[in-house]
Amino acid sequence: MSILSAVAEAARPEPTQLDNILTLCLVGLLVLVVLIAVIRRATKKDAAPAPVEEAPAPVVEAPKAPGSAGHLKLHNVEPKTAAMVMAIVADKLQKPINELRFVSIKEVE
Repeated sequence: MSILSAVAEAARPEPTQLDNILTLCLVGLLVLVVLIAVIRRATKKDAAPAPVEEAPAPVVEAPKAPGSAGHLKLHNVEPKTAAMVMAIVADKLQKPINELRFVSIKEVE
């Protein structure tokens, strides 16, 4: 044994019962802090709100143009052709097209 190790051992006091209790309390406190952190992390995962499925917005029909009469059913007629027929009918009747009501347009063969 060297002189330095003999001096080091002589300078170190013997641990008392109080030192042992304090060490045990510090270790217990450290374990308690770790447990609290783990429990909080686990509850955050469990308490995380589930993705909320938003209810579809109610379908609101756009306001109709003044003089508009609603929907038009087309049977085997392209929209461009139907528009042309509506324009011709309005011209022949000498009425504005927005005052006429077209319910359906069907091609007759």
